[in-house]
Amino acid sequence: MRFEGKSRLGFYPLPLSEAQRIRGFLMFPGTPSSAIDPCVGDGVAFEVITSGAEVLRYGIELDAYRAEQARQRIPNIVQGNTLEVQCSVECFGLLYLNPPYDWALGPAASRRTEQAFLSHTYRWLKPGGVLVFVIPGERLAECSQILATHFRDVRVFRLEAPECVRYKQVIAFGVRRNRREKERLTDSDITQARLYYASLARNSSQIAVLPSEPETRYEVPAGGPAQLVYRGLPLDEIEDLLQQSAAYRQAGRILFAEPVSATGRPLTPLHAGHVGLLACSGLLNGIFWNNDDRHISFWQAVKVVDKTEEEEDGVITVREKERFSNELTVVFSTGQVAILK
Repeated sequence: MRFEGKSRLGFYPLPLSEAQRIRGFLMFPGTPSSAIDPCVGDGVAFEVITSGAEVLRYGIELDAYRAEQARQRIPNIVQGNTLEVQCSVECFGLLYLNPPYDWALGPAASRRTEQAFLSHTYRWLKPGGVLVFVIPGERLAECSQILATHFRDVRVFRLEAPECVRYKQVIAFGVRRNRREKERLTDSDITQARLYYASLARNSSQIAVLPSEPETRYEVPAGGPAQLVYRGLPLDEIEDLLQQSAAYRQAGRILFAEPVSATGRPLTPLHAGHVGLLACSGLLNGIFWNNDDRHISFWQAVKVVDKTEEEEDGVITVREKERFSNELTVVFSTGQVAILK
């Protein structure tokens, strides 16, 4: 995962405009039902998707701060890694899954996190339960085996909000098959469905956009309370206690370099190149000025992609050129944050 993705722990929130469109595809029963978001984030999108219905909402979130935000909207929140959470099978009527977009390391081989999260959580759905799956379109191929085998009435749409276009996100709706429906499947049915998902993955930009007015709605079955059990380590508690460990303090002298500081006046005036090198190396970071203008500055080097398009004989050629540039983040004492590029 790139640094930007690591810094947000793989959290790519769904825009509210898309969440509202998804809500139109779902039809909840008059009796209580249950729904889960295994990557709930701050809970905003999940709240919109299940709004106006009598639903028992459950969520899982790795980040402690976002888990606290989600608890303000979703009463049942587990803070931890979804892949280390256990739950009874076939207990939820709705599974909304927007997993991290990354590679997961395994004992034998690596696989995509989209596939890993789907494989771990789809069993929690009741037969007839509804899957709402948001992933980059190119990752449909990795998830095709589960979708083809365990889900019917699958429809795939492209999301058109700017953030969704950036990550090439698509949404797949599906209904979990019951045992009899799975027994009726043939190998050729599964192969044909997998080839279909693979073709969508290769041409995700050609998938139809998620409409505001759905032609078909998915009926969420009724359901009762569920129990989620976290089997992983208490990461936040470990992080708080780590600095008190004698072994950590001894290893820290070897693993972490001492902060670099530069003082004094340079022998000769600095030109733009010198300033750029000092800034990007962190030597110009710090606290400056006073009173209302007092601020903290932080420089970093960022990758920029320049795109150019050329058209010849009706063929459009898109060229991308990567380069590095400087970025300055300034945080003022008033709470205002400015990012200068």
